[in-house]
Amino acid sequence: MRSVLEGQLAAALGSEARREAEAALKLAPDSRDAEVQAALTYAWSGDEGGARKVESDLKKQFPLDPLVNDYWPPTIDARTELAKSNPAGALDRLQGVSSPLELGIACLYPVYTRAEADLAAGQGSAAAGEFQKIRDHVGVVQNCATGALGRLGLARAYALAGNSAKARAAYQDFFTLWKDADPDIPILKQAKAEYAKLR
Repeated sequence: MRSVLEGQLAAALGSEARREAEAALKLAPDSRDAEVQAALTYAWSGDEGGARKVESDLKKQFPLDPLVNDYWPPTIDARTELAKSNPAGALDRLQGVSSPLELGIACLYPVYTRAEADLAAGQGSAAAGEFQKIRDHVGVVQNCATGALGRLGLARAYALAGNSAKARAAYQDFFTLWKDADPDIPILKQAKAEYAKLR
């Protein structure tokens, strides 16, 4: 249920995000976390080649790290599949990430990615279940974009599942969090338009 506006925004921000990722890699070339974030940035923006290169570098640099080998690659691969509008492929890539591992680390990226893939596949109830995991683990996502955007995702998932009452409540939760945001932020404007259609 990703809007055309969000797709355009992602394309516009993609090159800027990639430049920022490259700058981070130059500043901290031996940092696992910088490399992971760069790989995710490349995957999120549709730069599969960049994502694969950084992922390969990670595996060479940290061959015994279970996060580098078992947690991040499926998430990076799934983000790449979503960028190619292949939600089934994204869900397939995330099969290997185990629940205990995915719920305690780094902004819950696998959970958020699975939720977005479910949403893109038209599976509103499944997406709502995944987005709810993010809401249930607010301490892990408090300073993450996934925490804020997970609220919007939950609203969209409920709307897709046909539960207007829960969708309205989730949109209102998102709006409460963003009450002091610039009103011209595209994702906020899109959310308000979606909410208006629920009434």
